[in-house]
Amino acid sequence: MRVGAFVLAAQFPGQGQGEALHRAVRTAEVAEESGLDSVWLAEHHFVPYGTCPSAVTLAGLLLGRTRRLRVGTAVSVLPNIHPVALGEQTALLHLLSGGRFSLGVGRGGPWVDLEVFGSGLRAYERDFPESLDLLLRWLREPRVSADGERYRFREVPVVPRPDELIGDTGGPEVVVACTSPASVRLAAERGLPMLLGMHCGDEEKAEMVALWRTHARAAGRTPEETDRAGHVSAGVAQIADGRTEAAETLVKAMPGWLRLGLGAHVTVDGRPRSMRDPVEYTELLCGLHPVGPPRLAADRLAATAERTGITRFALLVEGSGDLAATEENVRRMGAEVLPQLC
Repeated sequence: MRVGAFVLAAQFPGQGQGEALHRAVRTAEVAEESGLDSVWLAEHHFVPYGTCPSAVTLAGLLLGRTRRLRVGTAVSVLPNIHPVALGEQTALLHLLSGGRFSLGVGRGGPWVDLEVFGSGLRAYERDFPESLDLLLRWLREPRVSADGERYRFREVPVVPRPDELIGDTGGPEVVVACTSPASVRLAAERGLPMLLGMHCGDEEKAEMVALWRTHARAAGRTPEETDRAGHVSAGVAQIADGRTEAAETLVKAMPGWLRLGLGAHVTVDGRPRSMRDPVEYTELLCGLHPVGPPRLAADRLAATAERTGITRFALLVEGSGDLAATEENVRRMGAEVLPQLC
């Protein structure tokens, strides 16, 4: 079982953006000190839901500050960046970190980001497969050209080449955020593990894993490849002496952040959007994930692994919105939960 922290650099009401980013950095540092496997960094633009606009940049900082921790993006929004630029950054982090970087990519949403970065709605609605394939080629081939609908350029050498890491045979890990059957199929056909959202319960995640296996086998993937796919389950973790105390901590803090952060999203084309009730959503997360005393948290993680086959976790640990409480939460995860999962 590989348990990591999911860090959004969330800006809670009354907090500054620098405060949110400082908490994100400290969370990663404490995660390594506490024995967690990894930290996964979110990326958002123009909203206080998350104040990190470049997950790969923050990943570079954290890889430099840590020695053992795996650092991943959850996710880098592919429609907002040229796949070659992201591939170059990924190769650089992979090589300089000794293979500790995981690139998580996703389609994002129909947000105003698409207007600001000039990529347009088509990058979100149609071009994600082409962008993903170009990114993968950059990470796997010595020279790359493109002749697609969106990207066209002459052949150029890949510099630096990610396969030059001594002792490494697979190159940097790439994970795809999956929220629909279409994205599950896309990831499966390319043999890429999935990142599944924290709003999903075990049953839904198990169905997505089963669908991934079906598509992967149909695409010619071997049983060995499908069995060792390192899917990642996102969730929420809050450790306290009792379940009520842990849930109250989140219900007190998270709805204000969710209301402020999610409400700030602006669609690029004016399409209507709905938002979950923040209190109900927080209560849902408390029911789905390891929120409570250490024994309950360990049992929840073990149950998810048994039901879904997923043994990698990215758990939101900053739900209190408070730096000291977040550090304590991470330390208790390491000292009181992880030993029960061995």
